[in-house]
Amino acid sequence: MKRKSILLFIISMFAIFAAACGSNNAEKKTVSKEDVMVIKHQLGESKVTKNPKKVVVFDMGTLDTLDKLGLGDRVAGVPQDSIPSYLKKYKSSKYKNVGTLKEPDFEAVNAIKPDLIIISGRQQDSYDKFQEIAPTIFLGVDNKKYMESFKENVTTIGKIFGKENQVKQELTNIDNDIASLKEKANTSDAKALITLTTGGKVTAYGPASRFGLIHDVFGIKASTADLKADPVHGQNISMEFILEKNPDILYVIDRDAAIGEGNNAKEVIENSLVKKTKAYKNGKIIYLDPGYWYLSGGGLESVSEMVKEAAKGLE
Repeated sequence: MKRKSILLFIISMFAIFAAACGSNNAEKKTVSKEDVMVIKHQLGESKVTKNPKKVVVFDMGTLDTLDKLGLGDRVAGVPQDSIPSYLKKYKSSKYKNVGTLKEPDFEAVNAIKPDLIIISGRQQDSYDKFQEIAPTIFLGVDNKKYMESFKENVTTIGKIFGKENQVKQELTNIDNDIASLKEKANTSDAKALITLTTGGKVTAYGPASRFGLIHDVFGIKASTADLKADPVHGQNISMEFILEKNPDILYVIDRDAAIGEGNNAKEVIENSLVKKTKAYKNGKIIYLDPGYWYLSGGGLESVSEMVKEAAKGLE
């Protein structure tokens, strides 16, 4: 009887050992099947697992693109105070608030245990800290080569999530809309001035600036060639400047509205001097959506809408 018990014990131990080995082999098999890709970006290289399930997004253009591609369920955390109104669903408690664009909450990010973190210009100094938490990639837009960097960014997202065909179709649609706009711009003599209002002040932007794609990509002529604008912050101008340049089209971006401090652009812009311009007299003061232009430029939806908004100046 004792011998039989010993035999049963030995058989049981072999069974447990075999099961454990099988489990370990299964785990190794799962790990070995992970499809890892190396993403090269402006700040370096990052190894990213394809089709990540939990993503923390600090770049609003990328959030826009993920939403357009039907990947909103992969978003785990966002800086909720900076989300444009058309993406307001990401302000819900379903998504973790991870600080602000300039002051990330690293503890909150770490608590999510993300598979991927996506950042842009305002967070680039914290790249190493993000990398310690999870693979991090930089997908900011380069204003000097806007469309090239935009297409590269959304193509990267397409590759990571297996959405290459959808991205390709969306980009084709945008290219077609831009071609149509450029054709109108080439046959028009209308000249435009791009402005941004904030705190009662006005700045202007020219070619190769933050909003310069209106001239550089869309082909709409500039009302002045001597604008020495900072590429990011623009050039401070007066109302007399606007009257002197007398643009046919005046594009206006309301920064106050973008950051939740009221809709003040019309009050600032439509004064007695600006009302003397061709833009005002012909109904060509175009108030651009600050959500698209100031907060989330560089996304599949935002760029598509930016083309349509700029086209209103030539209608």
